[in-house]
Amino acid sequence: MTDISVSESTSILRENYNGHLAYIADGKPYVIPITYFFDAEDNSIISYTAEGHKIDAMRKNNFVSVVVEQIQSMVNWESALLHGTFEELEGSTAKQKLHQFTEGIKAIIRRNEHKNIEFINEFSSKSYSRGNPIVYKINIEKVTGKRRET
Repeated sequence: MTDISVSESTSILRENYNGHLAYIADGKPYVIPITYFFDAEDNSIISYTAEGHKIDAMRKNNFVSVVVEQIQSMVNWESALLHGTFEELEGSTAKQKLHQFTEGIKAIIRRNEHKNIEFINEFSSKSYSRGNPIVYKINIEKVTGKRRET
């Protein structure tokens, strides 16, 4: 296993949209899957959710980590780990970032998976059915990465 550069780690974030968010709640670590979009201009990742455990915890302790993996096999993979801070977005900023999130993920899926995206509207509307989505970003403070190849 070898370290990879910040540039290579950032590329992993840019090329993917699924990761795992780590946060602390009641003194215990939690790791959950998330869908995200990497905002290169802002050096952050954008996501959204509904009210619940994760949001309550991040509002109390805004230090979080996200890991994103590209796995070809057990002996051929790359991962990026970021440390950052949670920031809840509101109003027109939240709407603009949610639009950027949706369009960004659509572009990644078209480019990487050669699929036309209809399901994005479905998963976006799921959150809306439980009330307005909470749009947030993770401001990236540090990015590192690892690679294993044989």
